[in-house]
Amino acid sequence: FCLGSGSIHFFPSPLSLRSETVVKLPFALFSEWVEQAEQMTSNKKFKDARNGAILQCVEAATLGMPFEVWKTRMGRFRNETTLEAFKNVYRRAGPSAFWHGLSAKMVESASKGAVLMLSKELLKDSCMAMGLNQGVSGLLAGAGGGVCQVVVMGPCTFLVTSVVTGDKSVSVAEHISKTWKAKGVLGFYPGGVAIAWRQATNWASRQGFTDFACMFIAKHRHGDPKAKLSVGEEVAAGIFGGAVSCWNQPFEVARIEAQARAAAGEKPLGMIGILRMVHHEHGVPGLFTGVIPRIGLSIWQTLFMVTGANLIRQYVFGEAPKTKAGH
Repeated sequence: FCLGSGSIHFFPSPLSLRSETVVKLPFALFSEWVEQAEQMTSNKKFKDARNGAILQCVEAATLGMPFEVWKTRMGRFRNETTLEAFKNVYRRAGPSAFWHGLSAKMVESASKGAVLMLSKELLKDSCMAMGLNQGVSGLLAGAGGGVCQVVVMGPCTFLVTSVVTGDKSVSVAEHISKTWKAKGVLGFYPGGVAIAWRQATNWASRQGFTDFACMFIAKHRHGDPKAKLSVGEEVAAGIFGGAVSCWNQPFEVARIEAQARAAAGEKPLGMIGILRMVHHEHGVPGLFTGVIPRIGLSIWQTLFMVTGANLIRQYVFGEAPKTKAGH
């Protein structure tokens, strides 16, 4: 016999070479299965990235941007109360002031939404396939997805912070030109360490706490932690996950201060230095300045990027809820 071209050729005997019996093994069929699996995986990744970009843009263009502007001002001007900060934002340009920096935010939202959804869902699927439960998988996937976002978020959050806390007459394009001429690419990444810590803890908490809440609701209302939840129950879990995830507000205060100092041309400080300074000047409450609008933002983002993602996978693409063993 001989092996070649995906077939094994058997020659019965030297005495009977008049006929050759050819037995083809299903190599071609196996290759087709592999190709189909790769295509399905590729399509799923594309859908996750597309859905992430769309969801994050809609989230930002609606209530996300006003909450972002409001809590960014509070993080920089820590002597203002929650209501005073709201009024001062409004005084800058009326209602439109709450959407200052929207162009940079849309670029950030589309890119970070795609990166988050692609990496988070891939990591979560992998964790579930290894046998980890839904809550633990959500924590790990959220942290990984959050860190992946930092590459695209750094420049965009810097520009939004510059517009919100700086001279209102300076446009986003002028901030870009000024920063590029002064410091190049690195000038767009002040507060990068704080952003990384914030994003890792953000999505680990939002995804993880939401998934734990889903398991709790499923167990106590349906008797099975793997039971499928109603839309209302999914939303309730998302609100809980978004609200409690704001425990990491000190990282956000450090991020805002670092970027605002860079935009104003002030002496840079590291994350630890900023946290010490804020604590010295305002005590522990200063580390949680802006937490009220951020809770609103966090709930809004969680409903889109965690609850919304789960509902899309279930009701649009017909995927079953994730269980410990997988889908």
